[in-house]
Amino acid sequence: MKTHYYLGWFNNFFPENLGRLLQEDITDRKSLAMISSNPSIYYDDGATERSWLDQAGIMFDEYHLINYRVQKEVAQTIIQNASVILLLGGDILKLNNFLKEYELSDLIKKSSAVVMGASAGAINMSAKWLSSKNFGDKVEMNSVYDGIGLDNFSVLSHFDLENNMALVQSELSLLSEEIDIYASNKDCALRVKGDKIDVIGNVYLLSHSKIQKLDETI
Repeated sequence: MKTHYYLGWFNNFFPENLGRLLQEDITDRKSLAMISSNPSIYYDDGATERSWLDQAGIMFDEYHLINYRVQKEVAQTIIQNASVILLLGGDILKLNNFLKEYELSDLIKKSSAVVMGASAGAINMSAKWLSSKNFGDKVEMNSVYDGIGLDNFSVLSHFDLENNMALVQSELSLLSEEIDIYASNKDCALRVKGDKIDVIGNVYLLSHSKIQKLDETI
């Protein structure tokens, strides 16, 4: 049964309920493969995201960081052998381009690893996502990008929803007619295990232009 975690951003550490879920789901701890969303900036080493796992008591025998220092074929092998794949936060567009350039998306979809993404990583795990300067992206006009497509929905992660609800609704209304969109702020997570979706923290569902806050399930 495939397990995917769409994470926001955590100022400190994972909340207790999320840490407990991860402990249950991550039973194979041989290898963690982290994919950089700033692959040409080598000091972006995933230390923050890794610290969340460390704090939750989830350690691995091997840690791999995939960026431009790693050859494409080596990167693909790391993904194929990973117990857990973690797409790091950072630049959404650079991560999207890197996944295409290194041909990692299909390998991630086929993998039996637990797949996690934080912020930009979570957005790129989804089927489609909207790039907009109103969301802080460095673009002139709105564009819809294809993500990895692990699940058939879109994600807006790590965005100040509470103070920008009208903006979020207007920006995402058109895409929400085509595909459900899960939007979350910091300290939130969405866990998909098989056909079941679990909600941790303040997560909203935007579907057919209507937005509703979802109840926590854990």
